[in-house]
Amino acid sequence: MTSLADLRQAYARGALNEADVDVDPISQFEKWFAEAQAAEVPEPNAMSLATADARGRPSNRIVLVKGVDARGFVFFTNYESSKGNDLAGNPYASLLFFWQPLERQVRIEGRIEKTSAEESDAYFHSRPVGSRIGAWASNQSRVTDKATLEANEARFAAQYGDNPPRPPQWGGYRVVPETIEFWQGRPSRLHDRIKYLRTPQGTWNIVRLSP
Repeated sequence: MTSLADLRQAYARGALNEADVDVDPISQFEKWFAEAQAAEVPEPNAMSLATADARGRPSNRIVLVKGVDARGFVFFTNYESSKGNDLAGNPYASLLFFWQPLERQVRIEGRIEKTSAEESDAYFHSRPVGSRIGAWASNQSRVTDKATLEANEARFAAQYGDNPPRPPQWGGYRVVPETIEFWQGRPSRLHDRIKYLRTPQGTWNIVRLSP
């Protein structure tokens, strides 16, 4: 077994310069996301979501981004889950995309807002029926057993059939970015880090960070 201290990889696939990035970080993200899809990166929409509770204790998990536009980055979940409870007490979050085949990361930090009921309804009804039933069956993050979960699934499937409504405790969050950082791996660990910082006027300043 190789020693953990000896595990390393050289990064040399690309470079990132201030002159080459879009003035708008969302447009830059969309460009990189399209390149991740073209490179067939597995689940390029998977992102790490970091939250902290009201006491400042952090928590992290992988979720899927389901919408990106000028307003921010959207994901959906149970509002009564661990992440929902964190966000109720401390409405800020950090996101991380890691596209290893391209040696790229994108980090987003910002405040949280709930999506509208209309946005949550639209996405919920686009999901497979099984996923919609699952949203009713699961009291997310609470202690349970498999038999109870399966019984809940059967009960709600019988109750709602092929057209379950959106549960009142289920919906979307939007991370409204205050900073967005694009990271490109480089040789000798001199990685390119380009960071966008939102100004009070809503425009973006672009800076380079030391690796």
